Amino acid sequence: MKRESAVAEVAATTATTPSERLLDVEHVTKRFTTADGVITAVEDMSFGVAPGEFVSIIGPSGCGKSTLFNVIGGLLGDYEGRVTVAGSVVTGTHPAIGMVFQEESTFPWRTVIENVAFPLEIAGVAKGDRLARAAHFVSLVGLTGFERRYPAELSGGMRQRVAIARTLASEPRILLMDEPFAALDEQTRVLLGDKVLQIQQALQQTTLLITHNLTEAVQLSDRVLVMTYRPGRLKRVVAIDLPHPRDSAVVGSDAFGRYVAQIWQDLREEATRGIADDESRVLHAGPAR
Repeated sequence: MKRESAVAEVAATTATTPSERLLDVEHVTKRFTTADGVITAVEDMSFGVAPGEFVSIIGPSGCGKSTLFNVIGGLLGDYEGRVTVAGSVVTGTHPAIGMVFQEESTFPWRTVIENVAFPLEIAGVAKGDRLARAAHFVSLVGLTGFERRYPAELSGGMRQRVAIARTLASEPRILLMDEPFAALDEQTRVLLGDKVLQIQQALQQTTLLITHNLTEAVQLSDRVLVMTYRPGRLKRVVAIDLPHPRDSAVVGSDAFGRYVAQIWQDLREEATRGIADDESRVLHAGPAR
């Protein structure tokens, strides 16, 4: 695809007014100083997310996806540009943003319901109220009957559902997820995607997913944002016009396959650039001593 066409497509899909967007990422650039010099991880990233929208960000390894996640979530500062939630500038962790991480994050010494109730406990919610709210979100993620189990008694997919329920219990306006299913096998990922979509539709939850998985991105999203290899820029925005309610049955459709193929072309270009860059750096570094 020609560069000018890509730019036109991005402009067309982000041309909503600020009042129509819940999350705004405006011209974000993040650099790191390393032993090899200054590295630009993310450069001039701009996009908006509307209330109730599910947006995925996909890109090759090293493109700055997790850096962008940490900037939006308020975990990284010292960057150019700004991030706003309903017009409020994000300057640190924000009460409107709930975060789910790739790494195991359940507390092994707490039961499922105690894990989910934890943020409510920290917030000072009375025990009866917080357990009732926690039970609601345990049910929402499909873990009714497992309330008294400990994380060691659950599968990896179930533990991630506990983490999602715990985040949702705080009722964030935006759910921000960084490759939460990366450690799971492909079948479990696809089926867990069904549960995530059910939750998102039930709550009309504004969701931003960072992923490297093409199937996951197309299955779950209203739009997919494709990033370039480092420095990570916005290469293309792909609107996913598949019917709702949507579940994993859509994965076998011709339309689904066309979206995957379209995004793969961009992703393949950027991943190839990344591999070539890695090889060049190793070559110029010379033999190990």
